Amino acid sequence: MSVPAAQGPATPDPYTGALFQPLYAPMSRGDWALELVPMLVAPGYWSPARLVQDVAVLKRRSSTGQWSTWMSMTPMEMESQEIGIRLAHGHVLIFGMGMGWSAAATAMLPAVTQVTVVERDADVIALHQALGTLAQLPDQAHAKLRVVQGDALRYVPEAAVDLLMPDIWLPLVGGDRVGEVARMQANVRARSIYFWGQEMEIARHAVRDGRALDEAGIARTVAGFGLPLLGPQTPDYAERTRHVADRWMRDRWLS
Repeated sequence: MSVPAAQGPATPDPYTGALFQPLYAPMSRGDWALELVPMLVAPGYWSPARLVQDVAVLKRRSSTGQWSTWMSMTPMEMESQEIGIRLAHGHVLIFGMGMGWSAAATAMLPAVTQVTVVERDADVIALHQALGTLAQLPDQAHAKLRVVQGDALRYVPEAAVDLLMPDIWLPLVGGDRVGEVARMQANVRARSIYFWGQEMEIARHAVRDGRALDEAGIARTVAGFGLPLLGPQTPDYAERTRHVADRWMRDRWLS
C-alpha cells in the first residue's frame, strides 16, 4: 500500500479523496441530522489544510438539546481511516456506521469479500437508509454489505473476521481506547485490527513508557497492546505517528 507522506504548510489546492465517497443531502432522523457546509478550509490528519466543498456533517442532539458534530467528511476524518481501508481484505467488520463512508469505500475494494457494519443507534441506520448512502454503490460492491443493529462491546460475529475496524468514539483520542478495543477483540477474534485514532494511542502509550516514536518504540508499544494491529508495518508509519501526535495530541498525553 502506498499513501501520501505527511505534508507541511497549507496549500490552496482543493482536497479530493482518492477513495469512493457517497453523495449526501440534508436529512434528519431522531436526534441525528446531516447537514452540508458549502465550503471550508480544513487540515488533514497528516496532510496540509485544504479547501473542501459541500462537506457533509453528521450532528447529534444531546439530552439538553445541544447539537454537536459527531463526524464529517473532512480530510482529517477520511485520512485517519484510510490506512485501514486500503489494507482491508476478506470479511471486514466495522463498528460504528458514522457517515457510512468507510463501509462504502471498503466494499469497493476487490480484495474485500464482505463488509458487516454494526451500529447501535437505529436512527443512524434509518437516516442512511433514507439517504440511500450505501445504495449508491455498484451492485457488486453493494451486495457485500450488511448492516446490523448492535453493541460494539457485545457483538459476536457469525463468521470469521479478517479485519476489525472500530470507530465508535467522538474524540480523536482519549479514554481507555486500547482497553475497549481489547474487549471487542475478545468477542470478535479478528485476524487484524485498525481502530480510529490508533496512531495517537500508540504515541500516548509509547511516550508514557519512555519509548521513542521510532520503529522500535512503536513495535514494542504495539506488542504490549496484544492486538494484531495493521498499519505499523507500512512505510513511514513512525514518521506519520510523530506527525499526527504533533498536530493533534494537544494536552491529551498519558501521565
